[in-house]
Amino acid sequence: MALPDTRTQILDAAEHLFAERGYRGTSVRAVTDLAGANLAAVGYHFGSKAELLAAVARRVIEPINAAQCAGLDRLLARTADPPVTELVEAFAGPLFDETRAGDEGGARTSRLIVTILSDPAEEARSWTGPDEDTVRERYLAAFTRALPGLSPEELRFRMRGILAVTAIDRVEVYQQPSPACLTPVACEATRHWAITFLTAAMSAPPTRA
Repeated sequence: MALPDTRTQILDAAEHLFAERGYRGTSVRAVTDLAGANLAAVGYHFGSKAELLAAVARRVIEPINAAQCAGLDRLLARTADPPVTELVEAFAGPLFDETRAGDEGGARTSRLIVTILSDPAEEARSWTGPDEDTVRERYLAAFTRALPGLSPEELRFRMRGILAVTAIDRVEVYQQPSPACLTPVACEATRHWAITFLTAAMSAPPTRA
């Protein structure tokens, strides 16, 4: 089996460190030391630490985005106005599906998503590009049709809540001492609970001042 190339080794090391330490707590030297690479390799392959974070985030998020888009396409092919439950499942489901049971990579992905959502560093919030914006806007439009009483601002807040709740749940699951919570049956039950809970949260009446 071929060894990973230097760029992949750097991405793997950076994903691990950004997930554990956040953006500001991770130095380029720590990344290259863990990757077994030359210090200049980050500049050569990525240009900067901020661009390295962007590359790490996109590598993790792109499969989730692709699954979210495919799920929404299937719903819209059937009806122009999917119900809230199906929209929530299409939006949140890939977060479960891409963080598989018993996989340390799944735990790291979840921790990285939590870091992206909570890290105070500007670089952790500015890595997104047009692909990520397109996914959000498509779901925002679909949720707007399904929940016409909610303002765009409150809908965006609730969609961020879906990401946060799901990612934090996955981190918590992987930190449990018992492997029983990582069985396929347990994971499917958790997925169902999450969809039920998040559908109720999305469907709640508009917040009044």
